[in-house]
Amino acid sequence: MDVRNCKSCGKMFNFNGGEPFCDSCKKKLEEKFQQVKEYVRENPGANMNTIAEENEVSIAQIKRWVREERLVFSSDSPIGLECEKCGATIQTGRFCEKCKTGMHKRLDSAYEKKPSSSLDDVQLKSNGPARMRFLDR
Repeated sequence: MDVRNCKSCGKMFNFNGGEPFCDSCKKKLEEKFQQVKEYVRENPGANMNTIAEENEVSIAQIKRWVREERLVFSSDSPIGLECEKCGATIQTGRFCEKCKTGMHKRLDSAYEKKPSSSLDDVQLKSNGPARMRFLDR
């Protein structure tokens, strides 16, 4: 059992992973999220400072929700974040579509099955059973 202090109120709680907040603070944060989400839906042209001030939420928290892809702004919104890889302006998440595609291709190519030489192949090439060799003798 992992017991920690809540990052928001300082109360001790049983930590199960995720953000280090107690249940009551998680509930309050979720209520704030729903409030911000509704505000953005009703005011699509609002900037980040206005959203933060009107809803009494920090800009960092709003950015965190956007990076987690929980909060998405419309394409005509003045709010945009930078792609963490190339710096392009994006509306949600951490990476732009171009970078996501590139990372996906690199990951796929890293897992391609390459023909490997098995022990049987080594034995056949050496005309006999594989032997252990020592360099110092």
